[in-house]
Amino acid sequence: MTIIQSLILGLIEGLTEFLPISSTAHLIIAANWLKIPDSESLKSFLIAIQLGAILSVAVLYAKTIIKNPKLIWKIAAAFIPTSIIGLAAYKLVKGYLMESLPIIAGALIIGGAILIVLEKYFSKKALRSTVIKQPNEAELGAITYRQAAIIGIYQALAVIPGVSRSAATIMGGLSLGVTRKNIVEFSFLLAMPTMLAATAFDLYKNPPILNSQEIIVWALGFVMAFITAILGIKFFLRYIQKNSFAIFGWYRIIAGIILIAYILL
Repeated sequence: MTIIQSLILGLIEGLTEFLPISSTAHLIIAANWLKIPDSESLKSFLIAIQLGAILSVAVLYAKTIIKNPKLIWKIAAAFIPTSIIGLAAYKLVKGYLMESLPIIAGALIIGGAILIVLEKYFSKKALRSTVIKQPNEAELGAITYRQAAIIGIYQALAVIPGVSRSAATIMGGLSLGVTRKNIVEFSFLLAMPTMLAATAFDLYKNPPILNSQEIIVWALGFVMAFITAILGIKFFLRYIQKNSFAIFGWYRIIAGIILIAYILL
């Protein structure tokens, strides 16, 4: 892998990791188009650069967690079901699903359609509601332990490439009536233990052996992912204040259709 390829993949990882469009799908497709040979080293690299994205969340949300320590337990409540399902499905995903472009295309399209439907239903429900919300309902801590656990189950769907961890958690949150801002920020926080555990487990199962040149390449990809993830998070938070998730659903559908055309041609 060249430095340019590493920077491109790091850029894609950072910009797409926290958007509901599947960073894994974009990375696999990009690696395919960049003609990077499929190997355990590539798979480990794609997982390792997620650490850059994880670090961006830690930097941006450290104060939030310190001020609201109960969030740690709610994040744990969501992480537990995800980890159980993820471990059970690890061999299936790594062995058969990880590089399947048809599965990725299908997941993009189906996930996009579900996101659009949920967003439309959520918007109508919000307009019909005449219930006065409690002052703390707009706060991140308003998410209950039950909601957190169910969101964690939804997140487990992201073991299927193309589903998107962010999209799965957002779908789960919307279906439970969690506000857009709350579910997006909770999704950011839940990414920390989820992605850290996935990265550590995969690197443990397939420890990379890097020479000095490869260390530089990996480090540059990591830094690029960190910087662009911060930009991606800030953009996403600003966007959802006045806009819906529908555009991401349509993007997924269009991307899935384009991928199908690419496969068939």
